[in-house]
Amino acid sequence: MLPAERRKRILDEVRQTGGLDVVSLSEAYGVSKSTIRRDLNLLDSQGMLQRVRGGTIDADPRPYAQVVTKAADEKSKIGHEAATLVEDGDIVLIDIGTTTAAVAQALYGRHVTVLTASLAVIDILRDSPGTELIVLGGVVRNSYLSMVGSLTSHALSQLRADIAFLGTSGVRDDLVVMDSTGTEVPIKHSILKNSTSAYLVASADKFPGSGILQICSVSEFDGVITTATGPIIDSISSSGVQVIHP
Repeated sequence: MLPAERRKRILDEVRQTGGLDVVSLSEAYGVSKSTIRRDLNLLDSQGMLQRVRGGTIDADPRPYAQVVTKAADEKSKIGHEAATLVEDGDIVLIDIGTTTAAVAQALYGRHVTVLTASLAVIDILRDSPGTELIVLGGVVRNSYLSMVGSLTSHALSQLRADIAFLGTSGVRDDLVVMDSTGTEVPIKHSILKNSTSAYLVASADKFPGSGILQICSVSEFDGVITTATGPIIDSISSSGVQVIHP
């Protein structure tokens, strides 16, 4: 069994039972306790569950307030670089996430139309002079200041954006863009499908980052806006996808 599949099954089990210990998981999957600990640490770092001494407990994704402060200066630089790609009058689709929220912050005061399911983006732009804000709707996920579900995807299917900015939990060595939350994946697919151009915005820690759910190949994007350097970034450039550094 591949590690990603094992982690997905562990997460499903934890959600069903409310908690499992390292020993039982090690026996169930035929791997060492150290391997299980690494799996749990990764899932915990993604906000998919919380670890407690001797076991695990299920939890909502890590609160937005905890994530938004991580690499804040880096995200701000990425956001400002992304905003330079937006022209006045554009219809801009902004994904859920903390780096995408930095894009919204950089667009404050711009004469654009913004479509979003991010409560954080709404909060940033709700009094932005000259900005038209369209809320996509959906089921509110308080912990991550977002709206998700079929209503969000349906709303996206009725709209068309000039440019979109999407986030990720990680980009693998094989250039597959990943996520950690199943309810967000269909929304990202809808954003890509209904945008004339789309850019991935990601801080350096997202290469390779984390994630157990595949979104798409990085080739689906027109460009990647990041402060990161290294082998994965070199591979992205070699694949023909534009890499933009702030």
